[in-house]
Amino acid sequence: MEGTTDAFCCTGCELAALIISDAGLQHYYAERTAFPPRPMRPDGIDWSAIGVTPDAAGRCEIRIMVEGLRCASCVWVTERVLERTPGVTAAMVSYATGRATLQWDPAQVDLATVAHRISALGYRPRPLGEEATADRSLLLRLGVAGFAAMNIMLLAATIYAGWWDGMSPRYIALFHWTTLVLATPVALWCAQPFFAGAWSGLRHGVLHMDLPIALGVAILYLQGVAATVTGRDGYLDSLAMLVLLLLAGRVMESGGRRRAAEAAAALVGSIPRTARRLRHDAASMAADAATTVSLESVTVGSLQPGDQIDTATGEEIAADGVVLAGSAQVRMALLTGEAAPVLVGPGDRVVAGTLLVEGALTTLVETVGEHTVVHRMAAELAQAQDRGVSPTSADRIAPWFTAITLLVASLTLAVWWTLRGSDIAIARTVAVLVVACPCALALSQPLAAAAGLGAAARRGLLLRSSDALLRLGRITVVGLDKTGTITTGALSVTTAADATLRIAAGLERYSAHPIATAIISEAARRRIPLPSACDVREVAGQGIQGMVDGVRYEIRSGGPGVVEVRGAQSVIGAIRLGDAARPDSGTAVGQFARLGIRTAMLTGDHADIAEQFGRDSGVEDIHARMLPAAKADWVRQQQALGDRVLFAGDGLNDGPALAAADVGIAMARSAASSVLIADGIVSTESLLPVLAGIRASRAAAQVIRSSQRRSILYNVVAVAAAAAGLVNPLVAAILMPLSSGMWIWNASRVEQRIRAEEACAP
Repeated sequence: MEGTTDAFCCTGCELAALIISDAGLQHYYAERTAFPPRPMRPDGIDWSAIGVTPDAAGRCEIRIMVEGLRCASCVWVTERVLERTPGVTAAMVSYATGRATLQWDPAQVDLATVAHRISALGYRPRPLGEEATADRSLLLRLGVAGFAAMNIMLLAATIYAGWWDGMSPRYIALFHWTTLVLATPVALWCAQPFFAGAWSGLRHGVLHMDLPIALGVAILYLQGVAATVTGRDGYLDSLAMLVLLLLAGRVMESGGRRRAAEAAAALVGSIPRTARRLRHDAASMAADAATTVSLESVTVGSLQPGDQIDTATGEEIAADGVVLAGSAQVRMALLTGEAAPVLVGPGDRVVAGTLLVEGALTTLVETVGEHTVVHRMAAELAQAQDRGVSPTSADRIAPWFTAITLLVASLTLAVWWTLRGSDIAIARTVAVLVVACPCALALSQPLAAAAGLGAAARRGLLLRSSDALLRLGRITVVGLDKTGTITTGALSVTTAADATLRIAAGLERYSAHPIATAIISEAARRRIPLPSACDVREVAGQGIQGMVDGVRYEIRSGGPGVVEVRGAQSVIGAIRLGDAARPDSGTAVGQFARLGIRTAMLTGDHADIAEQFGRDSGVEDIHARMLPAAKADWVRQQQALGDRVLFAGDGLNDGPALAAADVGIAMARSAASSVLIADGIVSTESLLPVLAGIRASRAAAQVIRSSQRRSILYNVVAVAAAAAGLVNPLVAAILMPLSSGMWIWNASRVEQRIRAEEACAP
């Protein structure tokens, strides 16, 4: 390459050229057909390296983060542009979380192309887990705009004061030019996000809400330049404050969206980082082999199913499991919403994140990590928040409203120019462009729905989508499966004398049989001390026997649902076992009625058993001996009568009814097929979360309706006032972010409404 006059962009490229030349490969430059690909920017993302597996239909799906979304109109633009991209079959962007769910045909388009389409709109797509912690650029622009606006306002105040004292014209000119210098970076750099949003919308044939804002800023700046050159007063102080307040509004909206997604992080953050695990060490003591037990502090991530952990007063349980020993009062407010502690003992199930108020427990770990109830709740909540709601009129009104705003602004400019001249006309036009806020109309539904999803999740109901949440509030009939829904779905003691139960519990404490679990749990519930037992022997299929208080006893079957405790000569007593109604079933049914919702029980059991549990829980409409298809037929019959049906169940046989219902709810520990079909999952052993979900849905719907009414009223009044000259640009700039902040505040009232209804419930 000697004697060449080649120029290089950097020393790296020059070094590469020298290496090629020294290797005798100069013909590379003559024979190449195109320039090599440029290296990726340090902050770039290699989307082709992200593994995505097509589904059975050949489509790919991924969830990514989209940074830079400034309003609901940004979401609308992004979704429309992506849907027009050949090969993209679905695109949903959540304004509440900033995450996008994309689905595409890999034979027509790749992920890199889809990501580039998002980047071309002025937003930043990133893989989940690589999100930026904050929009530093927006905060920096806000800081610069704030500095400039404060100084411009001081200069403006000085000029206004000079009117009274006869300030020299050369000083007025100096202050005008200084104001222009300070306002220039505000108009050209601080307001750049509004120009970028407006331009990207125009390029893709969409009227973005940033368009009237960008026009207002441009008109104010050009008028300010012309006024400064000609020695007149401009509106640069209004321009600076306008941009400052709009940027502050964007930052405020961004904070509101982040708070809408904090429920999932709060759930996961409740799990402790360490746990005290029991370690069993075999040691030789005299002639017998004994086992010593010690405690070791380990990270929660190192726990495995089968481990035993100790939890003391004031600590949180580190994993889901079953209590082996001890009793304690635990507070499960994070999961159930109930502040009152719950008594647990041997055989009871506990979940990670619950706080021990009093007592101590030894727990057998069953589930750890991402499979715990808390992690599942967080994952379900995040997934539900990322899903959008069904298209509504509000989703499409923003571009039409923008077009109407531009028309009104044009008429305002023409009328006031004719009546009062250019200065007044420009001020009135800018006020119209800035004060209009169709974003508020579109903001109401996603923010309120996100708040409702979070409120329901905190009370133990995990809903898969915002659509399911809003459908839940329109329910008129609830169909409940019996086993596992109205009842606990597990064996429990229904009848037993304390003395008989004490002996049986002493023998069964060493057994893992379901009958033994039921007996031990009942003894713990009655606070019966367990006696010592020795020479205990269990024979599979026959029973258990051993010595209690120096007397030999045995436990054997006494018929269906009955076990007998036998002494040396006779039967000491009998224990009846069976399924039991959930303690809160009656309360739930009563509250359904107070909400105007009818309740029915659907079961495959015999009529007499169904009638018994119906009386216990307060259900009057009972349908027994129903096959799975019959349950689904019942749901469809109610729908044909005009009712909206919620069905709750937990078994494989409940799948058809769950699928047919308007809203299907799977109970905790449901069959896998039921969980996959259902619209929501109850994460606790209770029916009350379903009620909480209905309250959350109704509260969210009320907030949405009130927000939309206020938004329409605000826009009509504000635009009319601005066109009439009653609102100047500065006041308009204050009103617009305040209006968006009002909808965010209104969405936060969902939780307040739910608590108010809960306080009124008996």
